[in-house]
Amino acid sequence: MSRSDRSSEMKLIVNVLDPEEMRIAIQDERGRLDNLYVERMLERQRAGEIYKARVDSVLPGMNAAFLSLGDGRNGFLYLNDVRDMTVKPGMDMVVQVLKTARKGKGARVSPRVSLAGRYLVLVPNNSDVGVSKRIDNDEERARLRSLARKLRPDGYGLIVRTVAESCDEESLTRDVSELMENWKEVEHKAKKNNAPCLLNRDIGLVERILRDELTESIGEIVVDSQDEFENITQFLQRLGDDVRPELSLYKGSLPIFEVYGVEKAIEELHDRKVWLPSGAYLVIDQTEALTVIDVNTGKYIGSKDLQDTVYHTNFEAAEEVARQLRLRAIGGIVVIDFIDMESQEYRDKLVGSLQEFFKGDRCKARVFGVTALGLVEITRKRARLDMRSIMSRGCPFCGGLGWVDKEETVAMKVKRFLRKAVLGSHSEAFVVEMHTTIARYIADTYLSMWEEEFDRRFYLAESPEYGWDKFRIDFQGTLTRVVHRVDLMERREDRIIVHSTTSA
Repeated sequence: MSRSDRSSEMKLIVNVLDPEEMRIAIQDERGRLDNLYVERMLERQRAGEIYKARVDSVLPGMNAAFLSLGDGRNGFLYLNDVRDMTVKPGMDMVVQVLKTARKGKGARVSPRVSLAGRYLVLVPNNSDVGVSKRIDNDEERARLRSLARKLRPDGYGLIVRTVAESCDEESLTRDVSELMENWKEVEHKAKKNNAPCLLNRDIGLVERILRDELTESIGEIVVDSQDEFENITQFLQRLGDDVRPELSLYKGSLPIFEVYGVEKAIEELHDRKVWLPSGAYLVIDQTEALTVIDVNTGKYIGSKDLQDTVYHTNFEAAEEVARQLRLRAIGGIVVIDFIDMESQEYRDKLVGSLQEFFKGDRCKARVFGVTALGLVEITRKRARLDMRSIMSRGCPFCGGLGWVDKEETVAMKVKRFLRKAVLGSHSEAFVVEMHTTIARYIADTYLSMWEEEFDRRFYLAESPEYGWDKFRIDFQGTLTRVVHRVDLMERREDRIIVHSTTSA
């Protein structure tokens, strides 16, 4: 395939030059960010890991048990996931992480263990054979199911993955052999080692993404590390596929994500407002259990009539919603407030479009139609931490609410605080330390009135590193002593600027 042909295909950009953080971006045919994966060196736990765990406690009221996974990590086990076994404190269990720990919650684990290969998933203590629902050709599904039944080892189940479509028997046989070898190693470690301990860690991020995401639609892979370039070369050789992406090593001086425009796209993932090409926009508000998306026409005025404008805005928004949920790795319940449409035909088309846009999503999503309030409800499987949790934290100023008090709100808190200080003291003057912005706002707006009202002198000491709504009395006493203290602070030149309505 020529380079010109590959330019219209998807691209895999691998940024692993920094060992502290590995990032992989997938760009679509138009060069837009289609998916993003981030893994940090300090992350201690990933979905798919297999542990020999010890049961710490059983809570019948929650129908759950807590298991120790080692190194202070705990797992949460639903008792409904346990078959033909009574779970008791102190017993050992082999479990697999289904969902990684997040926001104070322990990892979700299950005794139903599986190992994923390139084309197949091996399920020990099972006999079922399944084929990915994303393979929709009936003849191909029947062929793969027949091969899986033929290759299935006794006492094991097999699930055929989407990427196995059109795969030959030799490749599937090789996959079964590698998976069985891996599982025997897990069993050996489980017998040899005491609980709690790690039995199997999934392959690294790069190889995992290649295993799960590499299809004929990926035309090019670019990587910025010589070592990883060699590893990917070996991985592609092992696959033995007829169609291989073009692999290149990036050696430029600028970071690879900047060159390909990925860094800017990542920054946009933090934005609440997402602009659409037409001039309409989405507003995305994400909470722990629920994500709400509002659709607005914005600058888009259409060309025919109002209903046509609304429909095209909603249709464009539906495609971007599916993309944003995938990019931000948002799971759980999603409620979308599309612009109201009077036509039932348009509503049905919108729901159908949403379902179509989610077809290529690796995380199962269900669209529940339009509610009586005109909202569209979606559920999307949580397969990994969302990007907001990985890349950001709660605001240290507002305690994670995402909002901070207005300047005038904080100013009134300061005034009430000063009133109590004045009433409880005979001091003539006060030095009050607070955030720089708040200090300047009070000095420009209220300070002269407060000094007149309280018949006291107030000096506001700016502190840029201070909490937004935090303040304290740094010094108080007679006017002479406070002025002397202020003079010392100004002479230190330690970035503290002192405000007062009158000179000392």
